[in-house]
Amino acid sequence: MTQKIADKWFDDIDFVSIIDTIKGVMTSDGTMSVLLDFERVLDQSDLYAFKNWINGELVQGPDIGRYTASCTFMWPYKLMPDPRAVKRLLKMGCDVKWDKTEIEVPVKVTNPDDFIQGTNYPKSAKRKVWLIKLTIPLHVMDDIKEGSVDLAGSTVDLQELDDAYDEDLDKEGLDQNSSEQNMAAQQPMQPGPPAQ
Repeated sequence: MTQKIADKWFDDIDFVSIIDTIKGVMTSDGTMSVLLDFERVLDQSDLYAFKNWINGELVQGPDIGRYTASCTFMWPYKLMPDPRAVKRLLKMGCDVKWDKTEIEVPVKVTNPDDFIQGTNYPKSAKRKVWLIKLTIPLHVMDDIKEGSVDLAGSTVDLQELDDAYDEDLDKEGLDQNSSEQNMAAQQPMQPGPPAQ
């Protein structure tokens, strides 16, 4: 279910934790694999067709539980993602939490006054952002990864469907080759130039 909540599930998200998240993703093949599966679910639900969803930045996760995986994404305040897209995720059994908050980020350094006095660290400024935590059941990720889809209450394996098409194409190719050979056998031989 989607909810805008008063408890601060995002209190542990700051600039340093975002950097740690990105480092963790870049150094772990398993984490990257889970993120690719996570993104595949979002893509298959056509979430990116809705305004600003493509602009989300990963700030936490993936956090993998026994039955779910969750990630938290961030958007600039002025680029709020279209909330109508959440309905697609809810139909798939996902959980969505979101809220607006502020996060401290380093300012762009343009002169020496932009540094904290006596250090080489830039000053921080608060920026308003949207944070959305998406929790997806692992079975949904597995179903989409394996290429199965639920249509009208029954599960269709997309690989079986592709194999069936391939078999028909192979059979059609054999039929076409044999009919070409039959046509060639039925045509009379044309005289060619004399052999030397």
